[in-house]
Amino acid sequence: MSTADPTQRIERAEIEDTSLLAFYRDMNAPERRTFWACAAGWALDGMDFMIYPLVIGTIIALWKVDAASAGLAGTVTLLASAIGGWLGGYLSDHIGRVRTLQITIIWFSFFSLVCAVVQNFDQLLIARAVLGLGFGGEWAAGAVLMGEAIRPQYRGRAVGSVQSGWAVGWGLAVLSQAILFSALPPETAWRWMFVIGALPALLVFYIRRSVTEPEIAAEARAKQAASGDRPALWEIFSGPILKTTILASLMATGCQGGYYAVTFWVPQFLTKERHLSIVGSTGYLSTLIIGSFIGYLVGAWLADRIGRRNLFLIFSIGAMAVVLLYTQLPLTNEILWVLGFPLGFFASGYFSGIGAFLTELYPTRLRGSGQGFCYNFGRGIGALFPFLVGALSATTSLANAIAMFAVVAYVLFFIAAFALPETRGRVLHAD
Repeated sequence: MSTADPTQRIERAEIEDTSLLAFYRDMNAPERRTFWACAAGWALDGMDFMIYPLVIGTIIALWKVDAASAGLAGTVTLLASAIGGWLGGYLSDHIGRVRTLQITIIWFSFFSLVCAVVQNFDQLLIARAVLGLGFGGEWAAGAVLMGEAIRPQYRGRAVGSVQSGWAVGWGLAVLSQAILFSALPPETAWRWMFVIGALPALLVFYIRRSVTEPEIAAEARAKQAASGDRPALWEIFSGPILKTTILASLMATGCQGGYYAVTFWVPQFLTKERHLSIVGSTGYLSTLIIGSFIGYLVGAWLADRIGRRNLFLIFSIGAMAVVLLYTQLPLTNEILWVLGFPLGFFASGYFSGIGAFLTELYPTRLRGSGQGFCYNFGRGIGALFPFLVGALSATTSLANAIAMFAVVAYVLFFIAAFALPETRGRVLHAD
């Protein structure tokens, strides 16, 4: 077994055109098919995940579930996704990025349907946990696929633009909620929300027909097969790569812990503490989602313009400041509606640099395992935040609970990102 050193063979491509859409103009047909497949997959992934936070209030009312237990269902989904992401990334190093992507999409789509027919909260908890395995694996395979398929000078913008699909999926979930809860009684509408969450399965037909494996990944696996030197599951914890794994995992914990503390509980914050109806909160969530979408696009541009680390440092500070304003000041609902835009902008925009950054930190033989583990370790620990916010809200306001955990997370994000190297423009090799 050989342990790859991330400090070796560092070669950087010159980034001459820093406009947001330069990468798309220069794409060839296979690159564009990969781009749209991953963007659609991430949008449907986001839609599927955000369905539960949107129906959590209904489930609490129907099944008499306390806030901590309701938050636990979100937590176990993310904990399972941490395991699924690590295993999915490892699998993508062994059987290929595209094949793993298809398997994981089918997996979480099927279990979204299972969520639609459960008969009690315990069954829902189990179904969401099993769904999380595919949810985490899909991100790991898709992010590595995109990172390897795009040329280094455009990688930040391309991967970041795919990340903006999450806001599209979130918007589709909110739109579905507004339509279904207006047309159907709550006890039926929430089930149909999970049925809609199974739509990603249709994407597999397009992926099978149109998306090919990146050459660099295929070449690396061919070399491994010829030499018999297959990467072990634990290789990312050995040698000089260990420091990278620790710091990247902490960074992923901070950025996701803050995001989940905010986005998971904001719908409930608006209805419980701001006394808005489910349908009435749609406009507030729409502002948040629009800010999120713009944040992803601006973040994608900045990732190649100013670098990954600078993007993370600026946006972590911005997110911290806006969360405190949103939750701690006695603002009118009108001002809260306006603040939704910068909240979504800063709490989401930094994700545009995460996928490319993690791709560039690891050698090809370990890329799926390393990227899958770090990002989804962050999901796993960040998964505790919805539960902890819900538990703390029993002794203080939900607004205070959100603010406390979000600030802790963003401070961790800032420190870990500061300690990692800049990777903008790094050329990948089949090592």
